Amino acid sequence: MQDVIKINQEDNVAVALRPIAKGETLDIAGTPVTTLEEIPQGHKVAIKPIAQGGNVIKYGFCIGIAKEDIKVGQWVHVHNIKTALGDLLTYEYEPTNPSVTETEHAYFDGFRRTDGKVGVRNEIWIVPTVGCVNSIAQALEKASKKFIGGSLEDVISFPHPYGCSQMGDDQEHTRTVLADMIHHPNAAGVLVLGLGCENSNIPVLKEYIGEYDEQRVKFLQCQDVEDEMDTAMELIEELAQYAKAFQREKIDASELVIGMKCGGSDGLSGITANPVVGAFSDLLISKGGTTILTEVPEMFGAETILMNRCQTPELFDKTVCLINDFKNYFTSHNQTIYENPSPGNKKGGISTLEDKSLGCTQKSGSAPVKGVLAYGEQVKTKGLNLLSAPGNDLVASTALAVSGAQIVLFTTGRGTPFASPVPTVKISSNSALAGKKNNWIDFNAGRMVEDKSKEELAKELFEYVLAVASGKKVKAEEAGFHDMAIFKQGVTL
Repeated sequence: MQDVIKINQEDNVAVALRPIAKGETLDIAGTPVTTLEEIPQGHKVAIKPIAQGGNVIKYGFCIGIAKEDIKVGQWVHVHNIKTALGDLLTYEYEPTNPSVTETEHAYFDGFRRTDGKVGVRNEIWIVPTVGCVNSIAQALEKASKKFIGGSLEDVISFPHPYGCSQMGDDQEHTRTVLADMIHHPNAAGVLVLGLGCENSNIPVLKEYIGEYDEQRVKFLQCQDVEDEMDTAMELIEELAQYAKAFQREKIDASELVIGMKCGGSDGLSGITANPVVGAFSDLLISKGGTTILTEVPEMFGAETILMNRCQTPELFDKTVCLINDFKNYFTSHNQTIYENPSPGNKKGGISTLEDKSLGCTQKSGSAPVKGVLAYGEQVKTKGLNLLSAPGNDLVASTALAVSGAQIVLFTTGRGTPFASPVPTVKISSNSALAGKKNNWIDFNAGRMVEDKSKEELAKELFEYVLAVASGKKVKAEEAGFHDMAIFKQGVTL
């Protein structure tokens, strides 16, 4: 195993792959460097002198400005580096014209729906229109487990606090997200559970749902019936019988839509887990599939890399709006645009937002950007898509699911147990985390600095995703975890 890694030949810092003691002499890309202080795992060490005001270079890009003179062998972190980012920027389209070479077909066993969509799970979803009926939804989930059997894999409720007392975009977002959930192909059947007096009541929500299969989607307004539990259970039993008619069948991997997200990142996330996911993304796209990258605030500082990979000037313009609209969202709430990374990120070795973003965008691989999606918008174009959503793990992962992702890949250096509405694969950036939290972690990308190449791990991850798409449960599913979070921006009445 390497002691340290210099990611790009232009870098003036390297990253410790294990805790480095003060006074150790390291061979860094053929140059001996003696550490002047302890360097924690995942943190940076200067391998060239950096003058005060000079650029700190990692990934071949500037990740910040030196606050003071930094000597070779010094620890480089928040105490001696600051962000170099400003506020709104003007961008020029300088296309790099990337491409991905087509590769042979691959297959998984999934569920073909009557509308032509493909699911990787065969579940019944209970979707509340308003938070007031959350407890009923959860009671129904528990009572309905008795219907599981045959090809029906689970019954899941998705409580949330919204659907009423909302205004403007918040109310629109709630209705759009609920409609997207109702149409998601991982759900063989859906019970839409309303109260009756909420803003986003069932008659209103039907306008957002549009056409639907009456065998697949049932509605219940609790104020309209004497015993909502009995009535709902009858509807769920009907949905269960409908769902059990579906069976897994061989489906081309070009039908897969995979969301990509990171959280609880550390200094190795941009070196192991995120690049492995990026290579996976390229591999899936080479087979005709689709990936979606989100968490816009964690693109700040690396956005030009994505912008210049846009296939058309129109997509470039949409990506500029994607970035600047989120910056305006921050400033409109009197918040600092670059109030990032988080305390956990910093403890793991990430010093600035540029540091975090350049690591985060490694998940996008090298493919051209084929689509740019608004929050709640369904993916329409195969290939790499960018999605407008915040960095919050639950909100962003839900956004990926409602835009059409059947599975979410979630990289992490510190670990997290959460889930999303769809199978959420946890990918560790280091082997210590994979060993310590085996009940959370599904795939260990930390092996990339031990005994595996990025390409080998990407192929392993691809095969693992095909297995999950074919029915293999991820750790969060085994624990019974399913989460949903809607993006809230405005006033609550």
